[in-house]
Amino acid sequence: MRKPFLFAYTLVATLGTWSLVDKNHEFLIYAIIAFALVTLIHLGDRKFAFGQALLWGFNLWLLLHIFGGLWQVGDGVLYSLVLIDIVGEPYSILKYDQLVHVYCYFIIALLLWRVIAAAGLDAPRWLLTGLTVLAASGVGGLNEIVEFAATVLVPDTNVGGYENTAIDLVANLLGACLAIPFFKEQVKGTGRN
Repeated sequence: MRKPFLFAYTLVATLGTWSLVDKNHEFLIYAIIAFALVTLIHLGDRKFAFGQALLWGFNLWLLLHIFGGLWQVGDGVLYSLVLIDIVGEPYSILKYDQLVHVYCYFIIALLLWRVIAAAGLDAPRWLLTGLTVLAASGVGGLNEIVEFAATVLVPDTNVGGYENTAIDLVANLLGACLAIPFFKEQVKGTGRN
């Protein structure tokens, strides 16, 4: 097994164990989702060869996610920490949570670009780029559904309200858009770069 995956599975096991010890049922749900995501990327790597840098970038997101939800800061967790007070309540911009969302969907967009570029679709690069950004944003939407499910299943979570969800979606789109200059692989089947 490649080192990035060994590390990723270790991180997921750490997330699950830490969640169990802290009796943090919200993050236990996230550990199960993270395991499924790591497994999906691991299986996809056999076909799409994501590359060491991208896989280690994904592992960095896992670390940021684990610390974000489980590291206590004051009365809350690291995810709630306002890093720079650009816009106050109810938006609380710029929080650690929002920065992690931008980074996560930057990485997700890069992973998805590798898949889309390898698909050999006969379409202009701009269209494939747009599809990649929309696909990454769609994954972000699924993440928000998981967070909503956590609020339904677990009585006390650190998931914010409507404003938090909307800002997370914007951060996801921003992260996916920031990845565009890094879509380097040639699009197969089109001869376009």
